[in-house]
Amino acid sequence: MEIQFLGAAKVVTGSNILIKTEFCNILLDCGLFQGSDELEELNRQDFAYDPSSIDYLFLTHAHVDHSARIPKLVKEGFRGKIYATQATSDLSEVMLLDSAHIQENDAEWTNRKRKRAGDPPIQPLYYVKDAEYSLRFFEPVLYGQKIKINDIISVRFRDAGHILGSSILELWITEGSKTVKLVYSGDIGMKNKPLIRDPEIIEEADYLIMESTYGNRLHDHVEVRMEMMMDTINRTLERNGTVIIPSFAVGRTQELIFELNKYYGSSSKITPFRKVPIYIDSPMAVSATRIFQKNADFFDNETKELIYHGDNPLEFENLHFVRDHHESMALNHAKHPKVIISASGMCTAGRIRHHLKHNLWDEKNTVIFVGYQAEGTLGRILKDGIKSVKILGEEIAVKAEMVNIDGFSGHADQEGLMEWLKAFKKKPQKVFLVHGEPQAAETLSGLIESELGIITEIPSIGYAFEMEEAVLKANSLELLEPVQRKENIKKELNQVYAQFEYLAKQTDRFMDDQFLEKEYDELKNKLIDLQRELINLGILLGD
Repeated sequence: MEIQFLGAAKVVTGSNILIKTEFCNILLDCGLFQGSDELEELNRQDFAYDPSSIDYLFLTHAHVDHSARIPKLVKEGFRGKIYATQATSDLSEVMLLDSAHIQENDAEWTNRKRKRAGDPPIQPLYYVKDAEYSLRFFEPVLYGQKIKINDIISVRFRDAGHILGSSILELWITEGSKTVKLVYSGDIGMKNKPLIRDPEIIEEADYLIMESTYGNRLHDHVEVRMEMMMDTINRTLERNGTVIIPSFAVGRTQELIFELNKYYGSSSKITPFRKVPIYIDSPMAVSATRIFQKNADFFDNETKELIYHGDNPLEFENLHFVRDHHESMALNHAKHPKVIISASGMCTAGRIRHHLKHNLWDEKNTVIFVGYQAEGTLGRILKDGIKSVKILGEEIAVKAEMVNIDGFSGHADQEGLMEWLKAFKKKPQKVFLVHGEPQAAETLSGLIESELGIITEIPSIGYAFEMEEAVLKANSLELLEPVQRKENIKKELNQVYAQFEYLAKQTDRFMDDQFLEKEYDELKNKLIDLQRELINLGILLGD
């Protein structure tokens, strides 16, 4: 077995990992490179493998840096299955179609310039029709189900707590008499975030592929982030300015809506002046918010309780959703104070660039960064303090106030990453650090090796690791963990779990471990199906 790192290696975008086994080939994520022109040019290069040779793609979540080369993969021959959670499958439809529109529009804009220069036209990376076709290959799965893909591969999706539907992947790969357990962290979220659950703890792995985005950083304390946010908004209001918030349409925007809902809905002391209009100016963010509401069974317990009591946490009085581009354009000519939350989160494309063009030059205004800004992106350039920048062909002075609030990040910081890794009961033999710029990965690598004694490696793009012959067989006993150890189980499901525990204990009479494991997995999968149905029914009835 061989693992080849083909994206998000010493960078934070373009996630793409190839696993080659004797009988099939697997991809983990297939994301878009974002940032500098040199980095984005990698999107146009041929894949390092024949897309038609890929049998399965396991997608951790819908963010474009993990998903948005899927249409290109399908366009060039992939015909396998794409496994992802239901929420990721739903969100991918929005993300991939939006990405395709951007590809087409960017190619059209570039070709106008090329035509004037006498150069031949270029084709978009893919078309909307390619994105639509790629959706046919998605196979939605549920968290916690151990799925037997074929005779040599099983996979289980666990909640990564990053965005709705995001996953940590547990893979069991058998070759000959040896079984190796490989864990791929995807993007690990922060604990105690609104809407979504905390990242699940993984108990063991032979090898771990782990993100390192904030491997050298600690976030602002979660409890003070909204205080910083509202202080900044109110300070801008007092000078009659506009607040621009570049935000990822999926995940970050919904989290901001949730927090602003709590602020504006919980205090009767907020004056009409303080209830500034909040505009969500991103068709994709509007669609994604609807998908969040549709997949409420993925929410954490706090959010479910709000829903049960009739409070929609993703709506409030002064919140306005903007779809029409004419309404979006009108925002830049309106003189009243306002907050505009718009995509993309790194300012690489979309309506946010128009809002920045019309607002950066005015010192009354403020730009608030609430997420990671990759090297080479417009967001990173602004955050680093540039005084003048070219946007949409026009040189713009940067006089607006720049504010960065790390507490809204969807990624665990250094402390969170180490806490997650330390929870492994059986530590991996080796940790591969991906999805991080070199300094972040190197700092985290040093901590892991000094505090945990685990060998780490920071692969470059193209690096291949061939699995050693002598590997430890994954311990199947972890599959027999008692159901009662699952956290945050609702009271309404106690009876179902009690029945399941009783049935699981009856399997002790079987001496065949393989039969026991198979029986347990089947029971557990049935329970997960039933749990989802009960939660959806409870939300539907308002219980």
